[in-house]
Amino acid sequence: MGFISKKVLATPPSATVSIADRVTEMRHQGLAVIDFSAGRAVENTPEDICQVAAQSMLDGDTHQTMAQGKHEYREACAAKLKRDNGIDADPNKSIIATMGIKQGLTLSLLATINPGDEVIVEDPCFVSYRPLIHLCGGIPVDVPLKRENRYRWTQFDLEAAVTDRTKAILFCSPHNPTGTVHTEKDLDIISQVAQKYDLAVLSDEVYERATWGSRKHICIATRPGMKDRTITLMGLTKSYAMGGWRIGFIYAPEETISAMLVIQQHLITCAASFTQTGATKALADTPSSTLKSIWKDWEERCLFAASEINTIPKLSCDTPEGGFYAWIDISRTGETSVEFGERLLEEQQIALIPGSAFGPNGEGFMRMTCVRSWDDLRIGLSRLKKCLI
Repeated sequence: MGFISKKVLATPPSATVSIADRVTEMRHQGLAVIDFSAGRAVENTPEDICQVAAQSMLDGDTHQTMAQGKHEYREACAAKLKRDNGIDADPNKSIIATMGIKQGLTLSLLATINPGDEVIVEDPCFVSYRPLIHLCGGIPVDVPLKRENRYRWTQFDLEAAVTDRTKAILFCSPHNPTGTVHTEKDLDIISQVAQKYDLAVLSDEVYERATWGSRKHICIATRPGMKDRTITLMGLTKSYAMGGWRIGFIYAPEETISAMLVIQQHLITCAASFTQTGATKALADTPSSTLKSIWKDWEERCLFAASEINTIPKLSCDTPEGGFYAWIDISRTGETSVEFGERLLEEQQIALIPGSAFGPNGEGFMRMTCVRSWDDLRIGLSRLKKCLI
């Protein structure tokens, strides 16, 4: 182990990926495990997107692209930003293709923070935020999301976390894991703090299509004064059921994109050619009837799961405003989230993610992915009940 870096030795594995991999191994052994762990929808990528990518490979689209991404992909991203988000983006200066959100976040952090810089994150937050900040030389600073505030920051709490070493604020909306969809008021709290202390804002918007009821996703880059200090991370892995494609993009100020381009050239060279072609098809037009039907069904599954959970003794769950998940309060069970998760997996063969994996403030909760099949939802929720009877 003498050759392994201290950074890596101090970095925990991803709880979501580790548990999902464990489920795969259990299934390989013949166990009928129902997987509510990683945020993976059950649907396959729509056929028309797959056909375009497959044909592009047969036509020879198997070579490296420009590090910034294909012209046609960046143009499709710019058209999407204009159509869906009201943003005028220059595809040649303000957009770069990425291999999904995690690689995009890595680019963003490497381009913006210096060793010892602090990055404010939500607590709870996506499991990879803190490790990636750490690996990039930064220091994550938790600001709790409180249930009584419907998992939203107050300006007082956010501002209290700022020090002379703070460089950026990183947040996610719709939020993983709590399901909060940020309003203009929520975004303006972040905006005001960022502008007051001259901070960058890194906005993870991978769940932007997963908003339920009358709620609507809003890009913080569109708020007053935020265009030149916001790095917007977008991807197709969630909304378009393209998890295995590892494709997304960043919208950011020109000088930030230029810095990312240097890193990209050395880190991955480029996002895969044919995934960019498939993603271009996905973004080219207004969403297809197939995608709209999928999104509607996701909403029904999320609301159904939350409703059923609230009928189970000792459990409670706020109705998610968006995202893929039910954020389940298990505090009345008397077990830690890890203990409860192990019992579910061993006794009932259902996999959820312990809330503690998302941060200290996640203890006492479990995250359940709701966008599995209806059969898995019904069977899994029935097994969950058995653990509490």
